Amino acid sequence: METKSGYKAVSKYLIASPFKVRPVADLVRHKPYPEAISLLENMSHKGAKLIRKTVKSAASNALAGNKQLDEDMLYVRDIFINEGPRLKRVWFRARGRADMLLKRMCHITVVIDETGLKNLSGAQKAPVKAEK
Repeated sequence: METKSGYKAVSKYLIASPFKVRPVADLVRHKPYPEAISLLENMSHKGAKLIRKTVKSAASNALAGNKQLDEDMLYVRDIFINEGPRLKRVWFRARGRADMLLKRMCHITVVIDETGLKNLSGAQKAPVKAEK
């Protein structure tokens, strides 16, 4: 799906806590696409697998929508990890008591954009945001 500024992919209702997935997303935000994929493939975290799948989907949306793009020209512009609904389950305890078990869900949104700057070595550098 193409937006005004980049190509987007959304994965919804993933059973993973958004609090555990956000630190993984922070590692690949504003990174070039090949570097982000290699980082996510080498992490043994459940959130890394979920984010990698969404990043690949956004990149395939970008490459299918624009025939002149190359994987080396893409970078991960934004990643949002939003909280989804919670599944409430009963967890039976001792002495006839019960606790509430919350299975948290998250929605992952990835926006990929093109850098527009291609250097001779083939490696891409994502533009740096100016701080206030």
